Amino acid sequence: MCDLAVCVPLNSTKSEGKLTSLDQYISRMKPGQKDIFYITGTSKEQLEKSPFLERLTKKNYEVIFFADPVDEYLMQYLMDYEDKKFQNVSKEGLKLGKDSKDKELKESFKELTKWWKGALASENVDDVKISNRLADTPCVVVTSKFGWSANMERIMQSQTLSDASKQAYMRGKRVLEINPRHPIIKELQERVVKDPEYFGGQKLVLVNLPRIAISDFHSLCSFPDEGVKQTAQLMYQTALMESGFMLPDPKDFASRIYSSVKTSLSISPDAAVEEEDDAEEIETESSTKEAESIPEAEAYTGQDDSDTEPSAVKDEL
Repeated sequence: MCDLAVCVPLNSTKSEGKLTSLDQYISRMKPGQKDIFYITGTSKEQLEKSPFLERLTKKNYEVIFFADPVDEYLMQYLMDYEDKKFQNVSKEGLKLGKDSKDKELKESFKELTKWWKGALASENVDDVKISNRLADTPCVVVTSKFGWSANMERIMQSQTLSDASKQAYMRGKRVLEINPRHPIIKELQERVVKDPEYFGGQKLVLVNLPRIAISDFHSLCSFPDEGVKQTAQLMYQTALMESGFMLPDPKDFASRIYSSVKTSLSISPDAAVEEEDDAEEIETESSTKEAESIPEAEAYTGQDDSDTEPSAVKDEL
């Protein structure tokens, strides 16, 4: 039986266009590195641009590319090699060493992550967390350690005879990971925390409040303004696509994009599409009906041989 380390040629972030092997990968592992990092997708070119590689490549970790559909099935059963565990960098459980600021960042963004999780309650999002794998991208969506990756989910959805109940079970929960150093995330944090109507972080004290109408209570306890909510939802949907998932509702995503464009162009969100002028269409229809009502004899303007022949004979006489 052929040894996996010899038989399977691999591409990686450090193979520089050449094929490598698991043994060669292990020989290049950083001191203290315990896991073999890999990522799955549709092509090497697509994987090279994945946001999941950002922090890993900056820290000089090597990541193996698995771009064949059969690789997804293989990696479900290949747990380790040479006492090194395999770690899909698009799933939970990625460990890159401890950051002295991790605890501080989690505390600083606690209110934003709590609010965002509530805002995505209908999106099958299990949690919102601070990410340790991002450098330039604001957020990504990762899957549970034992659930399907985004690539595997796409493969299974393309199979016409796939079991829907199994898909729902294996798809599992998703986690939105945010980059606390990204300007968009920092601005969202500012908007959520400073919003006077913010209730997710229990900014309101209700103990001594007089009786108020239910509608008034809901207005006091509302989330931040609609623009912040729209941005948070749009960020999540964009992260889904960039993380390799298929959008469940492309129409909704497109609508949010158009709303964002309106805002950037200072167009009112309520601005309606100008209605088409039907006058020309009505006139055209009327002309068509009139043309159809003209008798065939009147519509005919030419002359046939029977009309011209007697005249010609008379002239000859």
